[in-house]
Amino acid sequence: MNTQTLEQMKQLRLHGMLRAFNTSLSSQSIDYTNDELIAYLMQSEWDDRQNRKIERLTKSAKFRYSAVMENIDYDPTRKIDKNQIQRFNSCDFINQKGNILITGSTGAGKSYMASAIGHQACSLGYKVMYFNTTKLFTMLKTSKADGSYVKQINRLEKQDLLILDDFGLKGLDNINRHSFMEIIEDRHGKKSTIIASQLPVEAWHEIIGEQTIADAILDRLVHTAHRINIKGESMRKKLKNKQ
Repeated sequence: MNTQTLEQMKQLRLHGMLRAFNTSLSSQSIDYTNDELIAYLMQSEWDDRQNRKIERLTKSAKFRYSAVMENIDYDPTRKIDKNQIQRFNSCDFINQKGNILITGSTGAGKSYMASAIGHQACSLGYKVMYFNTTKLFTMLKTSKADGSYVKQINRLEKQDLLILDDFGLKGLDNINRHSFMEIIEDRHGKKSTIIASQLPVEAWHEIIGEQTIADAILDRLVHTAHRINIKGESMRKKLKNKQ
């Protein structure tokens, strides 16, 4: 009977339940009641599906770093508000459709922080995508040529959290400017966006260019956003000096 039950679990793809039932059969020291065994099997299946979902969401996000919130450096020289960052653990900002803008010099840890928040969002079941901004715009230009632009824009719109890293390394041309406007317009008041940049927010207007569009983008993006400005020396340089 147990062999048949195990085979049925396998065919039904109840992987967590299958492993748990196998464990219960091989363990002579655990004596479950019927209710306890059912609860144990159900919890094991639930945990397995949640873990696979998190793994799938994390893989789909294509993060640059494997980052966790617990490893963010709060050295006083970095001038980071620890309470502010820790509040992002709950990802309430996503439920509130809020944005986060992270600025700081090269190597300050902007990408790591953005990725850590993104990983946390995945662990809570949110759909996340991470992009280097320049590569995103290159991909969108290519998609206009091959006819997949609308599909790509719709895919971006569906993400609960969109992370745009290294924003502002070079000014936007007309095509990228309009694509950026479309992305921000689609997400405004509906989804959350994190932007990480070496440049202070005050310089973004010039990077975007064309005053009317820049005003429209920044109005939707900046005014109600959580802002983090990381100070201190380069983390890469700091780590190198420790070696």
